[in-house]
Amino acid sequence: VMGGIDLDPASCEVANETVEASNIYTAETDGLNNPWFGRVWLNPPYSQPEMTNFAERLSLAVESNEIEQAIVLTNNATETGWFGTISKNATGYCFPRKRIRFNTPATNDTATGLQGQCFTYFGNNVAAFAEEFSRYGKILLPYE
Repeated sequence: VMGGIDLDPASCEVANETVEASNIYTAETDGLNNPWFGRVWLNPPYSQPEMTNFAERLSLAVESNEIEQAIVLTNNATETGWFGTISKNATGYCFPRKRIRFNTPATNDTATGLQGQCFTYFGNNVAAFAEEFSRYGKILLPYE
């Protein structure tokens, strides 16, 4: 969809073997307080206050044109404040038909999330997002 990933601001070396971002920030290098740029993939920590902090940082990066495009993977907690923060600038959503299995680098295990997830897209390539992600689930586009 994005033609590559320039930055994953909430990652680790093991996760980046799958994501293949050109640049990553880890817990040690603090993705909240470093520059964001280009095409961003974000699977933020789902705990609080990190989830809210990453939602706010993403929103700032989109509004300031600091980034070109982004795809964010979160729980589909549409009733939360952080989801509202993310949604105000979103250009597309995919609600997967199945729960996503996550790798756990510390234990080298996989686990399925306790609730469903949502891929949220930010950018002008909405048609490509819808085409690519429609094979995984329901696509929703904001009503203007």
